[in-house]
Order: sequence, then structure tokens, then C-alpha cells
Amino acid sequence: MNNHFFKLILLLAFHIGNGQVDLTTELTKEQSDLIFEKVKGFPNKAQISIAIISNGKAKYYGAKRANDSILTIENHKSVFEIGSITKVFTATLLADFVIEGKIELDDNINDFIDFTIKDNVPISFKQLATHTSGLPRLPESLSSPSIDLTNPYKDYNEEKLKLDLSEKLVMSEKPGTKSEYSNLGVGLLGCVLGEIDNSTYGDLVQTKIFDRHQMSNSTTIRSKVMDKLVLGINENGQEVSNWDMSILMGAGGILSTTEDLTKFAIAHFDDNNKDLGLTRTPFHKATDNFSTGLAWGIITTESEAIWYWHNGGTGGYTSSMIIDTEEENGVIILSNISALGTMANNVMSLCPELMKTLE
Repeated sequence: MNNHFFKLILLLAFHIGNGQVDLTTELTKEQSDLIFEKVKGFPNKAQISIAIISNGKAKYYGAKRANDSILTIENHKSVFEIGSITKVFTATLLADFVIEGKIELDDNINDFIDFTIKDNVPISFKQLATHTSGLPRLPESLSSPSIDLTNPYKDYNEEKLKLDLSEKLVMSEKPGTKSEYSNLGVGLLGCVLGEIDNSTYGDLVQTKIFDRHQMSNSTTIRSKVMDKLVLGINENGQEVSNWDMSILMGAGGILSTTEDLTKFAIAHFDDNNKDLGLTRTPFHKATDNFSTGLAWGIITTESEAIWYWHNGGTGGYTSSMIIDTEEENGVIILSNISALGTMANNVMSLCPELMKTLE
């Protein structure tokens, strides 16, 4: 497809109002160029859904690769796996529990579980949410090179989780000393919060977040959104399996849309949402310009802006989200590009590049 022609199409960007497409709303040339450079190498059947929030107002853009053409489409209501962006929602549940007085951030999870962590290592809720628990990235049972990456978490159940934590656990670091990303840690956090509330992770995130912020197309139950689901693909454009996160749902099991994630992002601009504000508190300083909040990565840019960031990825999807609450700006990108290949970098790098165009 002619590069110049595609960029002209991108300029006819989707601004959604009453279900109509307003062709007077434009991407800037810089934004159009950035998107084109990332999308042009995508395989057939690839989709990307983008929300750009400027001064609290959102615009939506969609593109799809169809054979040798790249088409603009309206996909802000289409559902994608959001992968590890789920962790921000798990941390929001934690913040809600703290504000309601059910627990404190520095409480040890050991007091809320019915088994003993190996060597009685004390781990706090805050350490789980800031990736400073010392737990490894993955549990021992999922660390084998022979694990089937088409749906690796599917058969990982509560029994295996308890076995890994009570008998097989090898700590990466002493809790509280270093930030080291852990799917196991945040997945465990989601489990424990469900146990405390005598509920399930899915019910908690539905009632305390999705319902509260009118996120009507967000869920942990894939069957509810099959009619809106964009199928994940690999780098050759072949459809791949969705991931079932099972007991570690809190680490990456949410499905959502750019429209719903925009509602969640804009809710962060309201200081009355105390749970969301607590998640953005910098609890662990890793470098001069990077800290961790409750799940959020907190970046200080060269222009001294503060960005709250998280990426996500599964076998068929890659996502990224950044918000700037001071300027009320943000970029959300969902795609059906596998996180297991090199094309995932196109999605993840596009998010900060588009953010810079809003400064």
C-alpha cells in the first residue's frame, strides 16, 4: 500500500460520538507517521486499537492489516486480552481493601493464608504489589523450558500454587530489598484478596472496579465477550490460543477495550478516587527516574513529567498504557499481536512515543 495514501487515511481518524465517525478530527502528522511506522510491518489479520487522551478528552483510532492493505476501523469497543495491565487492577483492589480498613499495606500475607510459605518467609501485601516480595517471576512449576506456551497457565491450580510456595520456593531476593517483576507475586495477591473477601478475583474486580467505572465490556470471563473478541495471532498472522490464567488470574487475566480502559484512565484524574490515588504512590525507588507504585511503573521524563505506565502481553496480544494525571493526558494501545515475538516491541514503543506528542 502507498505510504502517503495510508497516512492520509490515518488523518481521517475516528472520533466517536453517537456511533458516527467525525472525519474532521485529525491525528497530527507526527502521530500519523509514528503509527504508520509501527503498523506497516504487522502481519495479516493484525489489529491495533488506540486511545489518545489529551486534556481529559479521548479520541479513538483503529487500524487493521488485511492482505496488502492497512484499513482504518472502528474498534474502540472490540475486546482484547490486556495481559499484565491486569496487575494495575489487582493493585487497585488492594488499595480498596486498605481504604476500607480490611487490611494494611504492611500486613503479612502469611496471616491470611491457610498454608505455610517455605521457611516462613514474611511477605507483605505492599511487597507483592510493588514487586519487592523477593518471589521469582514465575512459580517453579511454570519455569520449565518444556512448558507449552500456547496456554501455559491453563492447568496451574490452587494445589500447584500451594506446593510451589510451601515446598519448592526459591526466593530471588530478600523481601523488601529489590524490585524484581513477579507474575507469581501479583497472581498470589489476587488470590489472597479473594480469600479475605470470601469471593473470587473475578467477582471482586467486577463489582469494585468494572461496575464502579461503567466498564461494561471488561471481564475475566472470556465467554461473556466472545462476540466482541479480536482473536490473537502470531507474527505470521496465524490465530493462536487465548490464555487461561487460572489461579494466577490477578497477574494477567482481564479482557477489555480501549474505551473501557479510557474510562479507568480518566478516573485517575479525579482526586476523589482515593483507591486509584493510593496505587500511584511511589513506594520503591529503583533509579533516579523510575519508581514503583502499587503495580504502576512511575517514570519521571526528561521534561519532568510524571508518567504512570504498564505494559501487557500474552500469547496472542500486546498492550501498553501510560497516563499523566497532572496534564490529564494518556495513551492506551491494545493489539492482537503476540507478545512472544519481536512485533510486540512496535506496540510497546509506540505508547511512549505518542505520549511525547502530547507534551
